[in-house]
Amino acid sequence: MAWVVLAYSGGLDTSIILKWLQDTYGCEVVTFTADLGQGEELEPARAKAEQMGVKEIYIDDLREEFVRDYVFPMFRANAVYEGEYLLGTSIARPLIAKRQIEIAREVGADAVCHGATGKGNDQARSVRFELGYYGLKPDVKVIAPWREWDLNSRTKLIAYAEEAGIPVAQSKRQEAPYSMDANLLHISYEGNALEDPMVGYTEDIFTRSVAPEDAPDAPTFLDIDFEGGDPVAINGERMSPATMLTALNKYGGDNGIGRLDIVESRFVGMKSRGVYETPGGTILLRARRGVESVCLDRGEMHLKDELMPRYAELIYNGFWFSPEREMLQAAIDTCAKNVNGTVRVKLFKGNVDVVGRESAQTLYNAKLSTFEEDDGAYDQKDAAGFIKLQALRLRTLGTQRGPPA
Repeated sequence: MAWVVLAYSGGLDTSIILKWLQDTYGCEVVTFTADLGQGEELEPARAKAEQMGVKEIYIDDLREEFVRDYVFPMFRANAVYEGEYLLGTSIARPLIAKRQIEIAREVGADAVCHGATGKGNDQARSVRFELGYYGLKPDVKVIAPWREWDLNSRTKLIAYAEEAGIPVAQSKRQEAPYSMDANLLHISYEGNALEDPMVGYTEDIFTRSVAPEDAPDAPTFLDIDFEGGDPVAINGERMSPATMLTALNKYGGDNGIGRLDIVESRFVGMKSRGVYETPGGTILLRARRGVESVCLDRGEMHLKDELMPRYAELIYNGFWFSPEREMLQAAIDTCAKNVNGTVRVKLFKGNVDVVGRESAQTLYNAKLSTFEEDDGAYDQKDAAGFIKLQALRLRTLGTQRGPPA
């Protein structure tokens, strides 16, 4: 095997994997580090890869592509998994897989490699990566070291690192209290200290939000403009997709918005407890529903709400590149063309409330909705026939079977 493209963070685990690939397969390793807005300095990953003899090093800023082509299309569906989770980890995997396969083609690599353990909660990460790889390059060889090697404990990993001359920080010599995964949409905390769902998290784990009770005592108001279903401006200032989400994260974090503690159903069959911070995404979801309420017809809205759980499940399970996700996306995007307008949201101590909405394409007609004189826009007498027709089957049933038990 000549070349392998490794999804590389520069941390201890992927540094060990890099060395293990060199030792086990005798291959040239190409490292790929994606900047998805995780908030970490990525240049140290380059230095570590160079120290380990890597000649081809990719560090790609994918923040705009991530938000524009993955986060925003997902939010057009108002996608929420199991009623709560905003899919922050799930939506990042297809982009990483896509770029990894692109690099493999560029350098003529024989295989790709990821660092997901395939154990416990991390099985979902492994599934998502590999479904992405195979969906984009059916004949690709996938190397998953955690399924091959015998370095199945922290002690063995550290011993291997020391023997290979890989520096091990003191903080890495013991099991972390929980695992973290971050990108521009969210940050997650899972495992270890959080595995008992009855044990509450501690305040010190959070990095993107203040506690709601510590948020400002005065509300923050935002006017968010939407075009084609996507947010384009805050308080009149137009922004790129990544800049928009960054700004919403700041507003949300400052107001204690977007914290979530859930137990979710993994694709592989287990239950998993996770704690999440998704400040900007929480604002965006509420704002989108607000502008949709005046822009979309009842039939459009209700059908989209029926399709959403299936769409969210596809993303959660790793099927971004599946034909059924693309079919649903086409319908969702057609609907989103009519979502244009402005929503006013109120942010206050962990809550997001829609307090105003307007659109040049609004379907809200005050003359039809008013309780006052409507100048003949709506004839109340029409309701009698409408109600009788709707009640026809109920009356027939009642006559034949009697009243319900």
